[in-house]
Amino acid sequence: MAGRFLLRACSTTLRLRSHVAATRSHRAMGTLKGIPTDEQATGLERRTLQAFKQGKDPYSILKPKQHAGTKEDPHIVPCIGTKRLVGCLCEEDNTAIVWFWLHEGAGERCPSCGSHYKLVHHELPH
Repeated sequence: MAGRFLLRACSTTLRLRSHVAATRSHRAMGTLKGIPTDEQATGLERRTLQAFKQGKDPYSILKPKQHAGTKEDPHIVPCIGTKRLVGCLCEEDNTAIVWFWLHEGAGERCPSCGSHYKLVHHELPH
């Protein structure tokens, strides 16, 4: 007799708890009114999304624009200082990287393959 009473009490409690949990989650979804959008973003994510809307890429997230590497259309290298160390893979299958310093001002060439590079000052967004 006590076993039946205990079993019935446990099953009733579980049924009530599952109903309360389901009701709470249903109410919570009702206040959100759908999937969150980028308007609800905060902090760094919000700053980045706002910059994307203005057509900027402040943290270099997107793939850089392809350049020919000629004197008229050099590869652009962003930098916050006056010089930067650049590595050039001269050939597609090459495993050796040619390193050289790129200074602000006129563009420079890779000593191995002759591709042109130009240093452009880049302001940090914060």
